[in-house]
Amino acid sequence: MKRSFLWVALTLLLFSVTIVSWKTDATIKAKKISYHPNPPASAKELFTGYLDDIYNTAQLHVAGLDRDVFQKAVTGYFNLKAAGQVPQYSSVITIVDLAKSSCLKRLWIVDLIDKKLVLNTWVAHGSGSGEDMARYFSNENDSHASSLGFYVTDGVYHGKHGRSLKLDGMDAGFNDNARARSIVVHAAPYVSMSSINQLGRLGHSEGCPAVSPQVIGKVIEAIKDRTVLFINGNDNSYTSKYLDEGIAANYMYPDSSSVTASL
Repeated sequence: MKRSFLWVALTLLLFSVTIVSWKTDATIKAKKISYHPNPPASAKELFTGYLDDIYNTAQLHVAGLDRDVFQKAVTGYFNLKAAGQVPQYSSVITIVDLAKSSCLKRLWIVDLIDKKLVLNTWVAHGSGSGEDMARYFSNENDSHASSLGFYVTDGVYHGKHGRSLKLDGMDAGFNDNARARSIVVHAAPYVSMSSINQLGRLGHSEGCPAVSPQVIGKVIEAIKDRTVLFINGNDNSYTSKYLDEGIAANYMYPDSSSVTASL
């Protein structure tokens, strides 16, 4: 009799433990489902957030820089870094948007680390590209036209325009003839409010992104020594291997894709 009672008691105890254990496991699983964090964002999603953060923090919309042009420029910046064309410590990017009127301040220097606009100023385009608006672009000698694409700044020198900055064109077929054409950043007196008042536009260079003599010193000091300069314009034929958003995103967030794939 005692043995039967003990056996029944032991059976009930084991059954109770099993029920409690099952409920505990179920509760834990339910909590995991309820409180599981969102899957990590992809590299491209993180890159988009990064661009938005800088664009908004630096108030680039207020300065007239279009979001899509900014995205192109930064995409190229990270592609050039990934290709070893610019130093890893480089944090400054220069953007020239020749899709805008020369009467507007269409050159922006942005510090991507400090998330700030360093300078926004006027910039001239080549006489071969059009009057107020640049409509034609060329990589050819003696075209006197501006060339679209990505450049990397190089050495400072003193020439016929005073202190100037050499440029290396990085886009084959679009601006890689920059050295042969002597396309540089230099000062020009026709880049001024007085020229706009007199001509209804800025004066023209021979294809160089010329700036005002009042800002040339600040421009050169900010962007010399292998930084990225991007010239945008209305030309559907322009393409660049440096506009690969996947490379840019994975350069910035190399671990995000592997983390996402493992979940």
